[in-house]
Amino acid sequence: MMAPAFQLAAAQLEPLVRLAKVNTEAEPGLAGRFGIRSIPTLVAFRDGKETARRSGALDLAGLIGWARSIGAVSQSA
Repeated sequence: MMAPAFQLAAAQLEPLVRLAKVNTEAEPGLAGRFGIRSIPTLVAFRDGKETARRSGALDLAGLIGWARSIGAVSQSA
C-alpha cells in the first residue's frame, strides 16, 4: 500500500513540493481530463502545466527519488 509512504513523502517534501491525492472514483471527470488509466498515477505540474508522469506504486525512497529526478527538489533536499 502506497498511502503511508505518500504521507511521509508529502511531509518531507513540503514546502518545495505539494503532493495531493485525487479519488478517481469520486472524480471521474478529473481522471478523464488527465488521462489517468491506472492507479496509482503520479503527475507533476509546474506553473499549471504537466511536466512528468509515472504510473505504479512507489515506496518513500522511490517517491522522493522521482521528485528529484524530475527536478522538483534538489539532491540535497
